[in-house]
Amino acid sequence: MSEVKKSAAGGGGGGWTRFVTARPRLTLLVALVLTALAVLAGGGVADRMGSGGWEDPAAESTYATEALERQFPGSQPNVLLLVDAGAAGVDAPAVAAEARRLAERLDAEPGVDGVGSYWSTGSPALRSEDGRQAVIAARIAGEEKDAAAVLDRIAPAYRGAHGPVEVSLGGGLAVRHEMQTVIQEDLLRAELIALPLTLVLLVMVFGSAVAALLPLGVGIVAILGTNAALRGITEFTDVSVFAQNLTTALGLGLAIDYALFVVRRYREELAAGADTYTAVRTTLRTAGRTVLFSALTVAVSLAAMLVFPQYFLRSFAYAGIAVVLLAATAALTLLPAALVLLGDRVNALDLRRLLRRGRAPRKDTSGAGWGRAAALVMRRAPVFAIVTTAGLVLLGLPFLGVKFGTADDRQLPVTASSRVVQDQLRDGFPGNPGGGITVLAEGAATPAQYADFRERIAALDGVGRAEGPVTAGGGSAYFTVVPEGETVGAGAQRVVGELRAAEAPFATSVTGPAAVLVDSKDAIADRLPWAAGIIVLVTLLLVFLLTGSVVVPVQAVLLNALSLTAMFGAVVWVFQEGHLAGLLGFTSTGDIETTLPVLMFCVAFGLSMDYGVFLLSRIKEEYDATGDHEHSVRFGLRRTGGLITAAAVILAVVMVAIGTSRVTNTKMLGLGVALAVLMDAMVVRSLLVPSVMKLTGRLTWWAPGPLRRFHDRFGISENDAYNPAGTPDVIEVSEELRETASSRQ
Repeated sequence: MSEVKKSAAGGGGGGWTRFVTARPRLTLLVALVLTALAVLAGGGVADRMGSGGWEDPAAESTYATEALERQFPGSQPNVLLLVDAGAAGVDAPAVAAEARRLAERLDAEPGVDGVGSYWSTGSPALRSEDGRQAVIAARIAGEEKDAAAVLDRIAPAYRGAHGPVEVSLGGGLAVRHEMQTVIQEDLLRAELIALPLTLVLLVMVFGSAVAALLPLGVGIVAILGTNAALRGITEFTDVSVFAQNLTTALGLGLAIDYALFVVRRYREELAAGADTYTAVRTTLRTAGRTVLFSALTVAVSLAAMLVFPQYFLRSFAYAGIAVVLLAATAALTLLPAALVLLGDRVNALDLRRLLRRGRAPRKDTSGAGWGRAAALVMRRAPVFAIVTTAGLVLLGLPFLGVKFGTADDRQLPVTASSRVVQDQLRDGFPGNPGGGITVLAEGAATPAQYADFRERIAALDGVGRAEGPVTAGGGSAYFTVVPEGETVGAGAQRVVGELRAAEAPFATSVTGPAAVLVDSKDAIADRLPWAAGIIVLVTLLLVFLLTGSVVVPVQAVLLNALSLTAMFGAVVWVFQEGHLAGLLGFTSTGDIETTLPVLMFCVAFGLSMDYGVFLLSRIKEEYDATGDHEHSVRFGLRRTGGLITAAAVILAVVMVAIGTSRVTNTKMLGLGVALAVLMDAMVVRSLLVPSVMKLTGRLTWWAPGPLRRFHDRFGISENDAYNPAGTPDVIEVSEELRETASSRQ
């Protein structure tokens, strides 16, 4: 072993290699201690997360909601008690007496404000059309987590039978709280599904049980570390509980991707005759560089969500950046240390030997099929490029009919208790309580001016009825407007615009579900160019630094974007239009939640770049060694095609496990990204990339003189990574060329 260490030390190994391999046992021990601390720090993180975050904090609707909560708590109910009187009817004396008693008791609860009911107001909107049910409405004020705690405290005392009535709980707070509980349960189930399946797939890829456990260990470290990071972030800002799903998916998926790439390259070097330290050094200067660039591109794609004001999107940036960086750090630190300790034993426990017993050993033709496929594609490059592009565009056409909406109780399964209440309110009441549009009026006004304003807004097209004003001291009042049709449909959104444009002798601001949706769409439309610009520009720069070409980065961005068309088309066809709703177990609302396409684009684009960097780095490495463009493309696909496909299948399994969630948005995210990953690996990387690179030929590697000199100075190349001392490199003939020459002999 001393001779091996000397050869490694004298071989020009980089400082990072020496750092991670000098004390491998100490490195792993420190990692074990930090992981244990992360388990403690990240415990209970889900309980500190929120289930909202779709609102723009700076929007008019947010301002109006906060002002109404301060001045008129009863105007913004978030808890609804659905009182079912059965055949007796809600106007029966015994029913009315019990309902009033419940309302008084609720009004006395600490933290509960603005209690009102059908029996106190007589409002027809709070009574079902058949007269069997009516509503007690209230608001639990405070931050989302505090309000949820109050709901947990009081709910058992009100839910169930009370004399002549049966009470169920609904309202926005109850829906969000139940959604948070369902997501936590579904996430645990997804992890129990994904982990064993992932291990089986890794064993199939590597054969060795030892090698298969390494990527899984890296993934678990990344997930636990990210949970601890999110726990810390919740001390300073709101974080959505939905982000935990991304933590699990990316933690397993990317960590496995990176570990696959590192372990596969290490085993290749061992098979070529390198000793342990030389194999680790070569792996880090090649696969390690690729992992670093891949992590940066994925992190940039996810970081773009920080430009949006909604904390739902920002939460995914927090979780995504943390898990990507931790996965890359573990793959480039813990994994090399483990490989140094394992040496050749990384190939131990080869379970595939059991399947090969009794059969003659076959010659190792690893990747030969991918090489032949690449050659076929490049021989018919125009055909493959045109047909593949046309097919992807065709699959994306349904997205042209996308309609954006907002998340509501129908995200939950039909059996969820709060969903049952909301369904009854939606179907059996003349106006969905708490679902209308509220207009806040601020400034002194006379009763006649209020009445005139109410009559004018009641006459607007699409308004079912207008009620109010409800006044308070200080010159404030509010009006309730019930739109015709869906609470957040196109008609309701149009009414919001007309209400905001209506002239009044006082200042007005509009809120309610439809107004929140309008403001959310405006915020996304305003920030989307910035997010897209950040992703594109930084991706172009990183890929340029990796390849030294100005053509390859443009190709990478365009082809990655094209690979997402199938995902977006499927999202509309399945989730908006409702195809496969019965099979997948969700309720189609006829629209897509506004933030979901942005989230899915950032996640899927980053993952596509992940695979793109794997392929491009291997092509570039071979092109630098041989100068043969077409051979380099074939070689790159031969060496990475199977690896990328295996990584994509494993990540897709994780995403599909996430997609088994009973919450529609999570189901859409998991299944949509799984489809995008598979399309990218099996169609774009296998067919489109080699055909396009064939068509661009040696022009693929072109860059103008100033940029080429910039890359020579600042770009990352094999020389920089492997030979920091500046000694001459030895350019080796590739394995594929050696095999070709050997076969000719």
